[in-house]
Amino acid sequence: MRTQTIPSTFCEPVEVAPRLPDAALPEAGWADAFEMTTRRRFASMREVAQATVGSMPPWSRWLLKLRNVVVRPFGLKPDGTADAPDSAARIDILPIPDERADRIVLDLDDAHLNFRIVIERSALEAGDQIRVTPFVQRHNLFGRMYIAAITPFHKAIATASFRQAG
Repeated sequence: MRTQTIPSTFCEPVEVAPRLPDAALPEAGWADAFEMTTRRRFASMREVAQATVGSMPPWSRWLLKLRNVVVRPFGLKPDGTADAPDSAARIDILPIPDERADRIVLDLDDAHLNFRIVIERSALEAGDQIRVTPFVQRHNLFGRMYIAAITPFHKAIATASFRQAG
């Protein structure tokens, strides 16, 4: 294994430039990305996904419940459990359409947008470097308004969830 220095993102997620397009959702018109180097060495991508996206803090769960109440009249999906009823086929509420040794994709498609979370890792000497990139393909004006409204909450949830993987 080659020796690498510990980056300044050690155990603290930082926002980085997303890489568009991505094969997971080539039509995405919106993305952001967060990167962090952990002290942990993860055994699998499912473990990485569970430690990041699947480990949302309790306050964010409350926000998701509120979101589900607010969007119910618009007919939006509350989560992806209907798309992947078997818990082994999803991380938390998001189905897993693709999983590889150092990359896993979670997804949720709805009338207003298609959504993918791509989680990638690179092994370093002291742990794993992890990159989480949500990609969104907005279908209509409601999709654009929805993303504009939730982006501040998304960033807070993403960094808090990601921090737990350290």
